[in-house]
Amino acid sequence: MATKTNTGKKPAPLTDLTAMAQAAECLKTLAHPHRLRMIQMLLRGRYTVGELAEACGIPSHMASEHLRLMQRCGLLSNEKDGRKAYYQIVEPHLANIMNCIETRFGGGPE
Repeated sequence: MATKTNTGKKPAPLTDLTAMAQAAECLKTLAHPHRLRMIQMLLRGRYTVGELAEACGIPSHMASEHLRLMQRCGLLSNEKDGRKAYYQIVEPHLANIMNCIETRFGGGPE
């Protein structure tokens, strides 16, 4: 049974279940080692599909699929520069999520 602690602060209002369902879907999307690696890299700069694929040791078409899923959740965007598309983070809270992961599981910022 959970216990309440009285910190003297007013508790934040409960989040609507529809919003929680959206959060769960996005968290499920992040729950893959290659996607987490891509997020980790993209928090440090812009990268192409090929660069992200190489860093993950996967073919470009698989990296593209991972990126597409994360983009569909509103986590990433891409920007064309000639023939190349560069991906970047658009969800600012990903830095907090990645910090939590790195702190808990190691491999924090270099």
